[in-house]
Amino acid sequence: MNLTYYGHSCFGVEVNGKHLLFDPFISQNPLAKNIDNTKIPSDYILISHAHQDHLADVEAIAKRTNAKIISNYEIVSYYEKKGMKGHGMNFGGSWQFDFGKVTYVVAIHSSQFPDGTFGGNPGGFIVESKEGNFYFAGDTALTMDMKLIGVRYKLDFALLPIGNNYTMDYFDAATCAEFIECDKIIGMHYDTFTPIKIDHENAIEEFERNGKELSLMKIGETIAM
Repeated sequence: MNLTYYGHSCFGVEVNGKHLLFDPFISQNPLAKNIDNTKIPSDYILISHAHQDHLADVEAIAKRTNAKIISNYEIVSYYEKKGMKGHGMNFGGSWQFDFGKVTYVVAIHSSQFPDGTFGGNPGGFIVESKEGNFYFAGDTALTMDMKLIGVRYKLDFALLPIGNNYTMDYFDAATCAEFIECDKIIGMHYDTFTPIKIDHENAIEEFERNGKELSLMKIGETIAM
């Protein structure tokens, strides 16, 4: 399994020969100016919620690649009306795709499209596959529900927001890592805007104090998981 970081909360995951793209926000992110989104591969686009900084490039990429959109029912319906294909889900539901199993889980946040359309309830994703299991939290606060993830799933890694202000900070994210019983964490949703700039060294040290590893990937970097 290969993981590529495209900035903010956007990641590409290559698993079982398929390309998953999470929360594409590239063309409008000045930190990702060196990323060419016309060359990003995508068989599936997974969207956690309807804010602009998580779906700015959905339409362009989905139309170019013919990717299937996976998200909550409302977001998928929104894009289906625009001629794109999708698979709508809701909390607690799972579906077996050709790359693995996806479960839609709770996130504590808000969700509205830039045009004011209701974006359904925000969520996160658990992906289980023959190549490993991981949790993409989306934008969320720390919640006791995360303990259920630790009970139910054996995670190889998790992608957690750490920027504060709009989501949990890295202190709460370190607690989340304990709740979900996952030692390897990839940080996301930080540094893109002034309110979510963080001290990288302090964030890494906070996870170390909790016996966890926090990785802050460089934009454009690909690592094997």
